[in-house]
Amino acid sequence: MTKECLVYQADMEDIGKEIMKQVLEYSQAYQPEVFTADNVRTALAKDRLNFADFCALLAPVAADFLELMAIRAKMATARHFGNNISLYTPLYIANYCVNHCTYCGFSCQKQIRRGRLTLDEIKVELEAIAATGLDEVLLLTGEHRTKSDLNYICEAVKLATQIIGSVGLEIYPLNTDEYALLHSYGADFVSVYQETYDLEVYNQVHPAGPKNCYPYRFNAQERAMMGGMRGVSFGALLGLSDFRRDALAVGLHAYLVQKKYPHAEISFSVPRLRSIPNSQRNDTGVIGEGQLLQVMLAYRLFMPFAGISISTRERAGFRDHVLGLCATKMSAGVSVGVGGYNAEPKGDKQFEIADNRSVEEIHKMILNRGLQPVYTDYIRGD
Repeated sequence: MTKECLVYQADMEDIGKEIMKQVLEYSQAYQPEVFTADNVRTALAKDRLNFADFCALLAPVAADFLELMAIRAKMATARHFGNNISLYTPLYIANYCVNHCTYCGFSCQKQIRRGRLTLDEIKVELEAIAATGLDEVLLLTGEHRTKSDLNYICEAVKLATQIIGSVGLEIYPLNTDEYALLHSYGADFVSVYQETYDLEVYNQVHPAGPKNCYPYRFNAQERAMMGGMRGVSFGALLGLSDFRRDALAVGLHAYLVQKKYPHAEISFSVPRLRSIPNSQRNDTGVIGEGQLLQVMLAYRLFMPFAGISISTRERAGFRDHVLGLCATKMSAGVSVGVGGYNAEPKGDKQFEIADNRSVEEIHKMILNRGLQPVYTDYIRGD
């Protein structure tokens, strides 16, 4: 087992490795091929699944039970979320990054147009987003503590809360006190994706930069909860390593954090590798849509209260299909460049998106499916 990516770097808070050790132990020991059809049937006959049941539903044999899994998942989704589909959009405010991630369009080694929005530009972008009716935004940056320093992000959050009802963050991992500071400015949700839980692969695809530290990134959601955040999101970039083991690790990681912080609002994201700018690499076929659906259904049945987001990485037809079945949240009217909602993006995009529909088009589609688009599902107290 590689040790390079287990070393903490300067100023990184260490809150221990209790949950990480459990996740690594179980994901490394997982042998999906040993599960049988009877294991899947047993899992689907239960009202409440245990971890062994979750393992069975991620196994190859469970692919023969997708229809039954979908029926059960749809019932669970309706029971806990009704017919509501929450809408949001990401706003990239900067794309400077010091990491050397081999799969990412923002990698510091990529020759792309870098940019950072000024606060005035952020305001204009947020107003353009709000004009569409959206009331939830996810602020994103690359990992660069100088170009996108904490004070800059705090001011962006403060500004966003004056225009948008709910503000989440997908930025570089922080220490507990830094999450608490951002929460005091109005941020209430944090998304951090481990990319892959496979230590060897993690070390290979993150050869340099602060992201190379596996445990610091792993514990980001827990530090966010300790800092007072309302909720956190979990995910792996499916296709970097064995997707079944990564999906298992994501589910167990989320389950253990939920168990430790029962009040936490937990959600999943299920990104697959996508083509990136200035690259000949195309990974869209690594994980098929049927396999992605299997992962999403397994998440819903294992953690029925958890939200599941589906992003514009996926084609429109697939996104539409999973709504109400297992997905409860989707992005709309998306730009993945720096800005791009009011004018041309100020910096290059992170990856190619597959669903370019406007908020209005997404709204109509949701209604046509007998579901209810929700623009505000959380009211911040005074």
